[in-house]
Amino acid sequence: MSGERSGEHAGEREDERTDAELPLRERKKRETRQRISDIATGLFQERGFDAVTVAEVARAADVSAMTVFNYFPRKEDLYLDRIPEAAATFAGAVRDRRPDETPLAALRRLALELLDQGHPLAGVNDRFPTFWRVVMESPSLRARAREGLEEVETALTEALAEASVADPHLLAALTVAAYRSVYVTTARRLLAGEPAAELLADHRARIEAVFDVLERMDL
Repeated sequence: MSGERSGEHAGEREDERTDAELPLRERKKRETRQRISDIATGLFQERGFDAVTVAEVARAADVSAMTVFNYFPRKEDLYLDRIPEAAATFAGAVRDRRPDETPLAALRRLALELLDQGHPLAGVNDRFPTFWRVVMESPSLRARAREGLEEVETALTEALAEASVADPHLLAALTVAAYRSVYVTTARRLLAGEPAAELLADHRARIEAVFDVLERMDL
């Protein structure tokens, strides 16, 4: 799950209040977190993830290294900063689904809404190749990305269990795997130079197809 920037930042799904609705202290914390992540992202994309230290990020952001770690437990989280948002978003889709919706229907709707919004979690954006090249060049970022998928799966399993799904772990695992398959296919095509606008229809069709398969499995 990406930390690619688009004017939205990790944590917004967990607290969807606007800045004006937040207490001043919380607003300042959100702004500081966003600024640190944006500065780090710029440095990583300019020089490579492994060539930049947390101390350098802290200096560029005019904060201490301790402050950086207060917001981001690991260096990798400075770049892959949307992992908590992804976990909260997918679990939230199940917990907050409409009265007449099944968990799978809610997850399908979420996937299509993310695509329509041009959200980074949808994976269709012309800025993605730059983002993913940094990840591919760093073993630690690739490992953190895999852990992030596990965290999303765990959060989704818990939400599905609350929804009384017969086998929540299996359904969560299959849903994450299916979504990842669609996401990765689009990412590879973007990296090969195809414009995002030309991939939207196919991406949507593949989302519909994988959820059709999951629905037929009747888990």
